[in-house]
Amino acid sequence: MTSIFDQDLPRNEANFAPLSPLSFIERTAEVYPDRLAIVHGLGEQATRQTWRQTYERTRRMASALQRLGIGKNDTVAAMLPNTPPMVEAHFGVPMAGAVLNAINTRLDPEAIAFMLDHGEAKAILVDPEFSGTVARALALRQRTSPLHIIEITDPLFGPPVQALGGQPYEDFLASGSPDFAWGLPGDEWDAIALNYTSGTTGNPKGVVYHHRGAAINAISNILEWDMPKHAVYLWTLPMFHCNGWCFPWTVAARAGVNVCLRRVDAELIFHLMREHGVTHYCGAPIVHGMLVNAPAALKVGLPAGIRAMVAGAAPPASMIEGMEQMGFDLTHVYGLTEVYGPATVCAKHEDWNQLDIGERARLNARQGVRYHLQRNVQVLDPDTMQPVPWDGTTMGEIMFKGNITMKGYLKNPQATQAAFAGGWFHSGDLAVQYADGYFKIKDRSKDIIISGGENISSIEVEDVLYRHPAVLAAAVVAKPDARWGETPCAFVELKAGASVSAEDVVAHCKQHLAGFKVPRAVVFGELPKTSTGKIQKFELRQRAGSATAIDV
Repeated sequence: MTSIFDQDLPRNEANFAPLSPLSFIERTAEVYPDRLAIVHGLGEQATRQTWRQTYERTRRMASALQRLGIGKNDTVAAMLPNTPPMVEAHFGVPMAGAVLNAINTRLDPEAIAFMLDHGEAKAILVDPEFSGTVARALALRQRTSPLHIIEITDPLFGPPVQALGGQPYEDFLASGSPDFAWGLPGDEWDAIALNYTSGTTGNPKGVVYHHRGAAINAISNILEWDMPKHAVYLWTLPMFHCNGWCFPWTVAARAGVNVCLRRVDAELIFHLMREHGVTHYCGAPIVHGMLVNAPAALKVGLPAGIRAMVAGAAPPASMIEGMEQMGFDLTHVYGLTEVYGPATVCAKHEDWNQLDIGERARLNARQGVRYHLQRNVQVLDPDTMQPVPWDGTTMGEIMFKGNITMKGYLKNPQATQAAFAGGWFHSGDLAVQYADGYFKIKDRSKDIIISGGENISSIEVEDVLYRHPAVLAAAVVAKPDARWGETPCAFVELKAGASVSAEDVVAHCKQHLAGFKVPRAVVFGELPKTSTGKIQKFELRQRAGSATAIDV
């Protein structure tokens, strides 16, 4: 029997519209057309665009794509750094109904060729810096379908590494209409973006985002940060990484300013912060650590109260203290590609400010609680699918449920089914949950070290290593051992000018860890990192398997 609240009360265009971040730029261009939207560079030579201009250019892009025959569910790839065309692509591509595949610019040609083929890209936007890599990738493609190449120019880089014979970007935009009548997706479940995982064991998986999730995570970013109107956002975080954690859409919703950045460089970052009045930025721990450890002279005259967001690893006490000394407010978030980047936040409490730095670091190192608009995040026993006790000791797997979760993996039903088994998204991260509901990662399931039958959390050992004043970055992996099966091997990157021995590192660890958890080997040197600053443990595991580490 039909309810009285459903009878003659149909959903229609007047009372329902699909959620999409495309609505954000439309509103901002209407309400704040002359406010600055994008700035690229320093001084009088910097490129500047208003929201009216940016909206017109994105509509031109959508129109030009449709004139090429690219529309709903067609993939448009982008091999771009954090420049104005990358901001524009986050709106222009989905306005055409197409799906944006922002490719990691540090990938090898083989991986790029796989993504272009697997995602069935029909066009690609190419920055001059990466034209040589793209040329090699194109030669490796297996698909014979045509791929329209659109070549960007950027005075901050110069001529392309290699001419691709594609259409110049500005000519491409000129072929489209600034009055293009784009529409919202027919269904908010329609795909808006395709992001590939790292693929450390075989081919990467294509994670598909929908309009609803992109809009909701963009709004959640605002709520978690209390992000004000007209915020000035510096693009230290690559936009190819989970669509810049959805911040292209967040900034549009706040009528903010996108301060573009081709490469992460401490001196340039501080110049941009001063000149453009930056209020917010995001990044992996390595980025924040680079700023903290920069020469004091570079930090003079910074804007007060810059808000930073860190993800990828828990911030150590030294980072929190260093950020506070610069006057920065640091927020710790956690997530994965499959949940649009961050989907939990270590929401801070005012009474934490009264605690000493060690205790603040302990509390802020937790991955926290769900984002406002994520339905649920729990630490569950993966065998029983029941919540673990909130005792800070019992370990389980972090699982997500709600709108900020991918549609699934492109062309990979088995992986999709496994990821959503039991009605939850399985993160693969092992954690404990505390009495206040906050959870803390103890390790990836594949990173647990089993030594003589004892489980060792690599993250716990890394936390201790970061407490050493000479350590800039650290990672711990398993090293094969004839007696114990495997033992912890520590890879340590020292701060500039620092000097410490392996014996010193081990002695430091012995002060804070049980004996079986102390690294049996220490290797010094620069740690391999992804383009987003995350340490590549898979490479370290390969090294540890045959490394001539310093046994101590």
